[in-house]
Amino acid sequence: MATLTRRRGRFHELEIAEVRPLTADSIEVTFAVPPELQDQYAYLPGQYVALRARVDGHEVRRSYSICRPPTPGRISVGIKRDLGGLFSVWAHANLAPGDRIEVMSPEGGFTTRLPDLDHAHLAGIAAGSGITPMMALAAHVLSSSPTAQFSLVYTNRATQDVMFLEDLADLKDRHPSRLALHHVLSREQRTAPLLSGRIDGDKLTAILDGLLRPDTVTEWFLCGPFDLVALCREVLEGRGVPADSIRFELFTSDADGPRMDRGRPVVIDEGDDVRRIEFTLDGLTSTVESPVAANEAILDAALRVRGDVPFACAGGVCGTCRARLTDGEVRMTQNFALEPDELERGYVLTCQSHPTTDTVVVDYDA
Repeated sequence: MATLTRRRGRFHELEIAEVRPLTADSIEVTFAVPPELQDQYAYLPGQYVALRARVDGHEVRRSYSICRPPTPGRISVGIKRDLGGLFSVWAHANLAPGDRIEVMSPEGGFTTRLPDLDHAHLAGIAAGSGITPMMALAAHVLSSSPTAQFSLVYTNRATQDVMFLEDLADLKDRHPSRLALHHVLSREQRTAPLLSGRIDGDKLTAILDGLLRPDTVTEWFLCGPFDLVALCREVLEGRGVPADSIRFELFTSDADGPRMDRGRPVVIDEGDDVRRIEFTLDGLTSTVESPVAANEAILDAALRVRGDVPFACAGGVCGTCRARLTDGEVRMTQNFALEPDELERGYVLTCQSHPTTDTVVVDYDA
């Protein structure tokens, strides 16, 4: 397995090669990557890209997981239309082959850390559009080693909501003995009671007892809404699964995406207490003052003086805005992206970090 190295994402305009319907509310969008950019768009299974476009006069960014194993010259994402979602609704109505859109180079740590996949058993629990990184992970694991196994529990409301239904069936046909696939439907009755209904603590315990025994699994992957991921982590750790064997990624509704007023002007009146924020990006150092009363995150303040400061979800989930704190102290509201070792080395999510000292210095290039 290739080693995961963090790198700062950069946007490039890519051409859409294909738009494929998956369900009534989801599509797969494939971008063509020209030869001169293939090194920058090399990725590990489970990583994501951010898309950037102007929608209704505003710059909008959204992160989407890559849903295919690494393929030179192509990169594909799954986009589910959210009710009230600004970007996803626009994408479904407007994106077509031949169009060009800005795509950030791949990022993310939701990928296997195993140095060798031989005889490994990886397991995933996904809900809804949380299947997208699992598609890349499962296909990669099963094709990389003839002895590797992948087990997947995938929950949706009904069959018609299942993204990549045929692709999953094809993958199962290619690896019948090494892929265990369990569809759990919350609003559709299945033959097996265990596979019907919402996954709560009791049902998850039954699944782990009857379908997916933790003592047989080498590494776990969880992707879905916060409540499901938190439940799975709690139950797995309660069954003795080491925390460092559990990878997780949250998805949020497009309707709850980043605010469009980031980088808005801030008035500093004479006598206001301020925090001095210094940040380095692409070798250039910039400084901005932020009123204490404004309670700005570092990202918001930095965007007022440099529009190219990296971010995508701005909700503490994706990690695109990651930087290393080199001086001062901050209060980080929430963190669903940084690993414990990154925190120990001083990395913070600038979208969630509020200065608590008079001066704060961060380095996006670190």
